[in-house]
Amino acid sequence: DKHTVNLDSKTADVRVKPFTLDMGIKFELHVTLSGKKIKVSEVPELFIPEDWMRDKLELNFYKSEHGGGEVENVNYDKQSRTAVITFLRPG
Repeated sequence: DKHTVNLDSKTADVRVKPFTLDMGIKFELHVTLSGKKIKVSEVPELFIPEDWMRDKLELNFYKSEHGGGEVENVNYDKQSRTAVITFLRPG
């Protein structure tokens, strides 16, 4: 559990310690359906980078148990808290 890390011309001794991750955040999304695309509104404001939010949305709508499918594109607008999810196939 002890490691030495080289940082330029210096070394630092570090220790690895286990930690517990906090529970995920559940939130409600409002969705409008239209063939290959859906519009998601009232996306909660999370203090994470925009690309992380796009990834979270893509993973959520990719899940078949939620009626999703293969996602072609996620267009997320942080300012308006909306996203348009485009699927590869209509359904």
